[in-house]
Amino acid sequence: MNLYLDNIVFSLQRAGGISVVWYELLKRILKDSDFNPLFIEARNENIFRNKLNISQKQIILGNNGKYPMLLQRYLNPSRIETKGIFHSSYYRIAKGTHITNVTTVHDFTYEYYRKGLARKIHSIQKSNAIRKSRRIICVSENTKKDLLKFFPDINEKDVRVVYNGVDDIYTPVLEKQEDQIKQIVPFSSFEYVLFVGGRDHYKNFEIAVKACKKANIPLVIVGGGPITKIERAFLAENYFVHLSGIDNEQLNILYNYALCLLYPSLYEGFGIPILEAQRAGCPVISTNYSSIPEVAGKGAILLNEVTVSHIVEMLNMIKKDFSFSKNLRQEGFKNSVRFSWAKCYQETKSLYKELYEEYF
Repeated sequence: MNLYLDNIVFSLQRAGGISVVWYELLKRILKDSDFNPLFIEARNENIFRNKLNISQKQIILGNNGKYPMLLQRYLNPSRIETKGIFHSSYYRIAKGTHITNVTTVHDFTYEYYRKGLARKIHSIQKSNAIRKSRRIICVSENTKKDLLKFFPDINEKDVRVVYNGVDDIYTPVLEKQEDQIKQIVPFSSFEYVLFVGGRDHYKNFEIAVKACKKANIPLVIVGGGPITKIERAFLAENYFVHLSGIDNEQLNILYNYALCLLYPSLYEGFGIPILEAQRAGCPVISTNYSSIPEVAGKGAILLNEVTVSHIVEMLNMIKKDFSFSKNLRQEGFKNSVRFSWAKCYQETKSLYKELYEEYF
């Protein structure tokens, strides 16, 4: 079975949640003899793409490579004449007499939180991909609900929920040694709070910073791009660390030694950091919004109202009540085993096979 896989997300991100999802899918496809995978990609510096062993013979370069990435991301690949399934990592489709498309929808952050030209262009591209795909994968039931809200004419039978997974590298460090964390950050174990991922307005980053300041707890920020001038204005000097480009092993150490993961987002399509933290035995403070309760289960503190005072109260409970934090760790780990990349892959593969038999 020919699978045409569009690696455009690797050119749009150096790292990031969608890159992780796409990497985990490709890693398994490359080892699966049921597929003949062929790849469309442009130049990139993605850390996950560098881990994949894709031969040059498997790479198809479209005629859009001459355009800058700012434009190329919105241009669909060249027409494909050989029959097969086309699956893009980020809202592109392929044309061809014997080509059928699959689209993965991760979230609707643009539709809810962006304005102006960026939202309009993104929504047009997403709409085109969704409407011209035979199958649509949503990463959570909440994302599926959003999809049917924005696209009520889409046949629900063509929409499948396939949950993301969590890397097995995230695991409790049984014999903790203080020098492990000191090699990464200048804080002691359980002395700091973790904030992982993007810092858009709906992520409530400023509230998280203010809460940590009030609780007198240092903040370790992972990823999300460089700290901006606006952010630096409300971040206390010598009271935070920003890390980028760290690998999974280092992030696992950070989770293991953190007081908790603070993830006060108002909207997530899925929220992989929640599962990473839970799998590593790290308590989670998040919110009772969008897909977060669906993913976090009973293994997290879920705030109905995101305020500095509520977060400080929960931070102090984790810090001072050992039995409370121990229960959070146990429930979080129990919840995290519901999700795996192996399960995610098998459900995606089943969708490919079903579509291939139906269409061809």
